[in-house]
Amino acid sequence: MVWVKLAARCALAGWMVAGFGAQAWAETMVVRATGPSAATYKPGSKLADGGALVLKAGDVVTLLDAKGTRTLRGPGSFSVAASASAVPANSVMLFALLDTKRVRRARTGAVRGNVGEAPAAPPRRPNLWMVDVAQSGTLCVADPAAVRLWRADAAKPATVRISGEGVQATANFGPNESVAAWPSVAPVREGVTYRLSDGAHAVDVRFALVGTVSPGLDGMASSLLAHQCTAQLDLLVETAALTDGPARN
Repeated sequence: MVWVKLAARCALAGWMVAGFGAQAWAETMVVRATGPSAATYKPGSKLADGGALVLKAGDVVTLLDAKGTRTLRGPGSFSVAASASAVPANSVMLFALLDTKRVRRARTGAVRGNVGEAPAAPPRRPNLWMVDVAQSGTLCVADPAAVRLWRADAAKPATVRISGEGVQATANFGPNESVAAWPSVAPVREGVTYRLSDGAHAVDVRFALVGTVSPGLDGMASSLLAHQCTAQLDLLVETAALTDGPARN
């Protein structure tokens, strides 16, 4: 298990360096902002690394840079740049989450939790590009041919009915299976919306095709923000959280 974690960390580091190149230590992006200063720090805006944020009581601002994400809570003055020792809390899980090839390789069947995640942790999608059958909203797709369905509760077999665009299709999960193939009769196209129902509840999923995603956390976050893929952005922010606390001026 140690060598798996080491390999993933090395791969993640190489992915970040390759993605950012000469701009690896450039600007920091705001990905979330609530509170009195939310209008000042709008999601998607860039901040120079040498600057500082002055937050009021009730402000909560989440920043993303080449290293990961940090959530700052006011009141106080905070450095924009992460400390030199900051690293993602779970680099193994982050690498698995971002790997676009991992979705295509995922076989239909059991996926027992997230790589590197404690068994007691609430189940989360092991990959950013999978369709959560219990979550409505816009879903960004990097590779339409590699779409897979994922469910959190895999205890019992289940059938998900997929309808929309004149299509009626089904996807089947066996007992203890978390991943199922997306039916080929339901084309994954820009702007298409499908209703997914397991008989107990239904969700509406709209696809947004993002094409080749820019390497690096900021390029990926920018794509998710631009297409309003909120659930995926939230998952990215949570998984890329840094272990080192924010630097306070």
